Amino acid sequence: QVQLVESGGGLVQPGGSLRLSCLVSGSRLNFNAMAWYRLAPGKAREFVAAIRWSSDSPFYGDSAAKGRFTIARDTTKNTGYLQMNMLQPEDTAVYYCAAGLVGDQIAIAADYRYWGQGTQVTVSS
Repeated sequence: QVQLVESGGGLVQPGGSLRLSCLVSGSRLNFNAMAWYRLAPGKAREFVAAIRWSSDSPFYGDSAAKGRFTIARDTTKNTGYLQMNMLQPEDTAVYYCAAGLVGDQIAIAADYRYWGQGTQVTVSS
C-alpha cells in the first residue's frame, strides 16, 4: 500500500504564504500521480492541483487558487509540495494530498486510492 504524511499547515495572515509537504511511501506500482484537494466548512471537496510522478507538468483545477498555488514534486525525496501564495480567507480549509493510479484523466477523485490525514490551513487576520 501507499502511505501519505502531510505537514506545513497552520495559521497565516491574508497575503501570506505556506508550503505544504506530503511525504509518500510505497511501491511505485500503486501510484503514478499525486493530487491536492481541499475541504472547507459547508463546501464540497474541491480539486486544487495534480501532477504525474514522472512528469514536471502540473495541472490545476478551476479554483480561485489557480495562479496563486503551485504544485511540485521531488522524486528523490519522495515528497510532493503545494506552494500557496497570496492566501485569502476563502482558502481556509483542510488540505489533503492523495496518490493513486490515474489514466489519461488526472483529476478523477476516485482514482486516488490513498489519502493523507489532512492539514488545516487557516487564513485570518
